[in-house]
Order: sequence, then structure tokens, then C-alpha cells
Amino acid sequence: MDVEINGARHRILDEGPRHAVPVVLIHGFPFDHSMWEPQIAALRQESRVVAYDVRGLGKSAAGGGEPTMELLVDDLVGILDHLGLKAAVLCGLSMGGYIALRAVQREPARVRALVLADTRSEADTEQAKKNRIASIRGIEKDGLKPFTDDFMKKVFAPRTLAENRSCVTSIRDTILHSDPQGICAAVSAIMSRTDTTPALAKIQVPTLVVGGEYDALTPPSSCQALASAIPGAKFAQIPHAGHLSSLENPPVFNRHLREFLRGLPR
Repeated sequence: MDVEINGARHRILDEGPRHAVPVVLIHGFPFDHSMWEPQIAALRQESRVVAYDVRGLGKSAAGGGEPTMELLVDDLVGILDHLGLKAAVLCGLSMGGYIALRAVQREPARVRALVLADTRSEADTEQAKKNRIASIRGIEKDGLKPFTDDFMKKVFAPRTLAENRSCVTSIRDTILHSDPQGICAAVSAIMSRTDTTPALAKIQVPTLVVGGEYDALTPPSSCQALASAIPGAKFAQIPHAGHLSSLENPPVFNRHLREFLRGLPR
């Protein structure tokens, strides 16, 4: 369904029993909610699964105004309000993890539990910001293909690139069919995010951190450090996976996710 949230049209999927624990899946950059298809299929029988396209990506419009991480969190809260969800499990990968971490800092009562996949709490370094600005300029000058060709090498494990062509092709097509302006707006929002590291020790909800064994962008050591900073958090490494661990090794990712969800207090 398409819903107007904070002045922009958002594409939202809402499946599963209405009485079940709601799980909101927040995708990474620069993808859309379809990257969660293996998780949606695994969870829809026992959880209320909500997945949406982040502003400017997929079928969600960029809307007007300055793109910021705060606005992306506002959108998430607006979606919860629209669906009548007082609190939900937030499961975010990469950029989705940035949104989830800021949401639990700003609106802790709206978060029932956290699943943080291949993500970090730190803000961008100055060099990272320069790299993102270069990406925006490159997209504006040359379009999405050069950006996509370079990006694919960074997010997948070598084994995925060599052996899982359907996964790679799906992600490649998602990026190439995106709105270039929407991708640039998402880059700007990511650059605007604050450092949520000081707030990690205050997180009081059950938390699972997962990371791909071969993730070059957020290596396992980084994900382990994130888990260590959150009281009671658990860490699970996903073998044979890079930055898109949920898509590169769905059986193992889903096993950890379902065990975590089944262990939550009712």
C-alpha cells in the first residue's frame, strides 16, 4: 500500500497475523524492501511483518525539504502511528540500522526489541563524508551505472559474487532502477546522522547484532564491538556473507532472527 507520511508517499508492506508481535524491517542503502523477501517469507506466519521503502528509494518518494536522518526516523514513527503500532521490533540493516539506533534513542517506548545487521553506531568520519559527496557528484555527472558497478564490489562476499548470480543481479537491478535524485538524497541523510555510540549503554530492550563473516564495510569486529556496548546484546556472525548478510545467507540469518524473536517476552 502507498501512504502519505510527512509529505511524501511511502510504499509499505504489512503482512501476517494482526495480533502477533510486529517486526518492522528497515532496508539498507540504496535498496528497497524487496531485499527482505527471505525474511518476510520466514516470518509472516508467526509475526506481523512490516517492510517499507525508505524515503527516496524503491517506490517511496523523496518528498521536499532537506534530507536528514532525523526525517527518516520521523517517517518510521509516522508509519508506526499509521499502522496503530505502539511499539515494534525494529530490524535494520546498514542504513536501516542507523535509523533503528536513532529511533531507540529518540523514542525508546516505541521499540520493543532491536535487530541490528551489518551496521554501526558511529557517525561518518570526514573522509567518509568526502567519499559520499564524491558519490553524489559522480551520480549527478555519470548516472547510476558507474556508481552501481563500484558499489557491488563492496557489499557482497567474494563467494556471493562468484556463485549467487540471482542475488547479485537482483540487487544490481534494484539500484539501476532507482531514482538517482532519491539515492543522492539518501546519501545526504546518511551523512547527516549523529553518533549514537554514547546512547548504546542506555538501550534497555533485547538486542541481537548480526554481521556477515566477510563484510568489508562493517567487519565482524565492528559488529561485535557494537554488541558489547549494548547491555545484554547478543552477537551472531553469518558465515559466507558480506554486507548483505540477510540476503547472502538467509537460512542462517533467519535461524538467528527467529530464535531471537521467539525468545522475546510476551
